[in-house]
Formats: sequence, structure tokens, C-alpha cells
Amino acid sequence: MLKTILDRIIAIRTWLKTNNYDAIIVPHEDEYLSECLPTHNERLRWLTNFTGSAGVAIITYDKAVIFVDGRYIIQAIKEVSCKLFKVHYLIQEAEAEANWLLQNLSKNSKITFDPRMHNILWMDSIRNKLANTYKLIHLINNPIDELWKERPKIILSNILLMSIKLTGKSSKNKRNKIAQAIKKLNADSLIITSLDSICWLLNIRALDIPRLPVLLSQVILHNNGNVELFLNPRKIPKNFKKHVGDGVTIYHYKLLEKHLKMLSGKRIIIDPEKSNAWFKIILQKVNTKIIKKPDPCLIEKSIKNKSEITGIKACHIRDGVAMVKFLSWLDFEISSGNFHDEEILAKKLLSIREMDPSLKDLSFNTISATGSNSSICHYNYKNNIRPKKLRNNTLYLIDSGGQYLDGTTDITRTISIGNPTKKMINQFTLVLKGHIGIATARFPKGTYGYQIDVLARQHLWREGYDYDHSTGHGVGHFLNVHEGPQKISKTANNVALCKGMVISNEPGYYCPSFGIRIENLELIIEIKTKGDFSILAFESLTLCPIDKKNININLLSQKEKKWLNKYHKKVWKKISPLVTGKTKKWLKKATSCIH
Repeated sequence: MLKTILDRIIAIRTWLKTNNYDAIIVPHEDEYLSECLPTHNERLRWLTNFTGSAGVAIITYDKAVIFVDGRYIIQAIKEVSCKLFKVHYLIQEAEAEANWLLQNLSKNSKITFDPRMHNILWMDSIRNKLANTYKLIHLINNPIDELWKERPKIILSNILLMSIKLTGKSSKNKRNKIAQAIKKLNADSLIITSLDSICWLLNIRALDIPRLPVLLSQVILHNNGNVELFLNPRKIPKNFKKHVGDGVTIYHYKLLEKHLKMLSGKRIIIDPEKSNAWFKIILQKVNTKIIKKPDPCLIEKSIKNKSEITGIKACHIRDGVAMVKFLSWLDFEISSGNFHDEEILAKKLLSIREMDPSLKDLSFNTISATGSNSSICHYNYKNNIRPKKLRNNTLYLIDSGGQYLDGTTDITRTISIGNPTKKMINQFTLVLKGHIGIATARFPKGTYGYQIDVLARQHLWREGYDYDHSTGHGVGHFLNVHEGPQKISKTANNVALCKGMVISNEPGYYCPSFGIRIENLELIIEIKTKGDFSILAFESLTLCPIDKKNININLLSQKEKKWLNKYHKKVWKKISPLVTGKTKKWLKKATSCIH
């Protein structure tokens, strides 16, 4: 058993020498390319101790590096041994790794990678950059799977069959619509590898991956609407076929390669960003015509129907009640001199959420962070031997959410413990102004997320500040809390914001001593105008007060004050009938108007 990270690096280097390779590339992703991984597929964590959801390591005979994006720089420095690894800033995948390899390996070196762990875009890019200089070799067997003797067992969870009342559309209806999209591209079949797309398509959910209600599976959808579903068949419930309707055939996942080869000569759509490179390698071997297009399920899934919106709004009311109960409890504890640590606080919020029987899981690991820990965007208190306790005159950031049968929630609140400093108040107010800028945005159809991102950042930019993450990500319906293809970000995205999409609104600010983030989920709605066309706008779904103690009222415009008062009135109206006693008194004070 390889107990230490050093033992594991030595074992990988021994494997490199034995197999005559000079370097191996190890990404965070597994064969499903999910952001959240089942514990048995946390290969990068096993190798490096890095627990973030995005990153890639390279091991050579004498060097070891890990690339992470701006969200994880501080986290990687804390989690990964600086004696063993050098941490690099990852701006663009493949390019950063290729540049490092070109600078550190001699010509004709042999570089290997597992094509199941990288998407097609990455493989094509790395080939274009390195093929003339190095020998790139695809792995058949991943060495980490061989060396990881204590590897956790695969979880086989029960499949949940989602009723038409919750989903709004039958699986048959969805499959036929996607089949029409396949026909329009003059293709025979579509390879679907995104786990949330598969669950959306078949109106099913599972808990094979913590925090992501999906089952490990792959799908081939043909242009007649028929589906070949590849998974462990032990998981199929008795009434599954009746639920999904005719045209769904179940196969063991070990038969996937055989069925891919049966597509010889066919025109096959595959998403180069969402599908792993192994699919392309297999399909090329049997001379299929590969059509590289985005998974058509993505855009259909992102636009929520009336039934889904009804469920999403309902679960946000219940989630708002849980948050209000937690924050009122926290306020009472602080006033009583009880300064709990980050773990106790996260578990307390979980216990309150669990009072709702429709809660199936959290939507991600709760970020419960105080002081300097709140400056780490995706901080996890579980990685500390001793989680920090709250202290007076600091900030506490709680970013959390639930997976409910009728929807997914994601909320961040930053709370002052005692008296916040002038800097904390100033920075919080700038972040709030950016949050309101998005919440009050009005824009025509066809607008992209990157075109309104400046509304969130402008106030921070004006004073020379910024945050190194997107302003908003899509959110699923009892599915992926980080859902695409829409987003609000500085980087260009060619998917327009559409009516019915749910997206987060979460500007932030981070410095070494504290971090701030304010996050609501927003539903994109359509508003009629007196002009030539109707416009799109945001309706806030999240129902929880924003801490007024952190706000410099003098920095808010009248429009911003009006928004905050209106938002708090909405929170009071929706939540107050569902709480009592001290909680209701706290809520009344927390939602009182500012002037």
C-alpha cells in the first residue's frame, strides 16, 4: 500500500521507467468527464492530495507539477506539498501543459495519457502542439488503477424514476425531439456521455456520485429515437421499461466498445467538449464519419419547462426557510457568546435541511469558511485537522445548496461576526452593487452572458479589484448544480441567455484575510415593453436576507436601495408564514427596510 504522496510519485516514476515513458499527464476528470467524481475515480487526489474539481498533474523522472485555475491557487498551495509539486496557474487547458512540456522535456520524449480522462478537444489540441516534437502514446491501462490498492468500491445506488408531474415531459417526447436534431444534421446517431444529459433524457436520477444525482452510464441515441443504454444492469428497477417507454435497450457497460464498432460507416454526432477522447479513437478505427457538435440535450435541458420551474420555485421556498432558521440560530449563538467552528456550522445547516423529506443530498460540499479560509473559493473544512472557530470582528462565508426532488439550490451569504471593519464593509458593498447590477439587468434576446458580466464587476474594477471566477453558472433541475451551456463570465461563450434558464448571480471579492460572495439563483424571464420588442430579465429565486450590517448605505444608489428593500419584502412574504418564534422575529429585523 502506497501511504504517502511521495510513495505514489516514486511508484509512478518507477512505472514510467519500466514502460519507457518520459512523462504522464493525470487530469482531475474520469471517463465521464464530470466535475464531481465518484470516490473511486479521484485519481488526481490520490496522486497529489489536491481536492479541487479542476486541475491536471504532470509527472516526469525528476519533476512534478500541478496546474489549477484561479479558483484553486490558494487551495492547491495549502493542500499540495511544495517539496514534491510546483503549482502552476492554468489559463487554458492543453496549451499550458503543452508549453510546460516543451520547456522541460527533450525532443522525441515519450508522453503518455489516458484518453478516457481527457475530452476530444484536449486531445486534438495536445496533438497539434506536441506531435511534431514528442511521441504521444495512448494508455490502455491506467497505472493509477493498478497502483491504488486501497481504491474505494464503486457505489451502486438505486435509480429514481421521475414522474411527469416533476419533469413536465416524457422521456419519449424528449428522445423524439433530440432525434429530430440528429436528423437535421444528416446523422445516424448521437453519442451522449454527459451524465446529467442521460438522466434528463430518460427522466431518471440516481446517487452514484456524491452531490450529483446521476447514474454512471453512457448512451447511443439513434435518429429514430431509440436508445442503447450502457450501465451496470443490476441497477435497473422492475418498472424501468414502462417508465421510459418503448425504444430503450439496456446493455452491460462492458459491451459499449462492441456497439461503437457496430456504427462502422455511419455518421455519428459527438460533443468534442463533453465526450472523452477514447470515443473518437474507437470510432475512427471503424471509419465512422464523426460530426463534432455540442450535445443537443444541453440546451434543451437548460431551458426549464413550466413543471420544472414550479418545482424549482417551491424548493427554493423550503430551502429559504432552512437558511433563515440557520442564520437566526447563528445570530442567537453569537449573541450568547457561542463561537462554533466551521464544521459544526456546516453540520447544523445540514441538519436543518434534512428536516425536509424531499432533500436527497447536498448539491455540493458546503463551503463553511471564516477569516482567511473564506478567501479560498472552494474551501472545504474537512481538509483541516482543526476547522477554524468564528471570532469577533470577522466575516463568515457559507456557500451551500440542496438536491431536492423538485429542484436544485445554491446560495451564498457572507455574515459579519461582531463588527466588520471599514474595508470589509466597503468591499461587501461593492460586491452587492455588482450583484444588484445583474439582478436588475434588462437585455434583448440573443444576449450572451459575457456581454453583461461587466455589470457585476464594474464597481470593483473602478477601485482596482476583481474576482477570479465566473459571475454565473447554469443550474439544473434536481441535477448538476454547475450546469451548462449558459454562463455569465468574462470569457466569451456562444450560448445566448434564454427565457427559462436558471443561472447563478455570484460576484465576490477575496483577499488574504477574508472573502466575500453574495449568490442568488436567477430565473430568466421575458418582459413585455412599449417598444419594438420584449426584453429578458432576471427573477431572483433564492429567498434569504442579505446581511445589512455589512453594507455602507451611502454607497448605494436609490435604485439599488429600492432593489434591496423589494427583495427583502419578497423574502418576508414567502418565508415568514413558515417560521415562528425567535426565527420570525429575527427575519422581520433582517428584512426591514433601509433608507
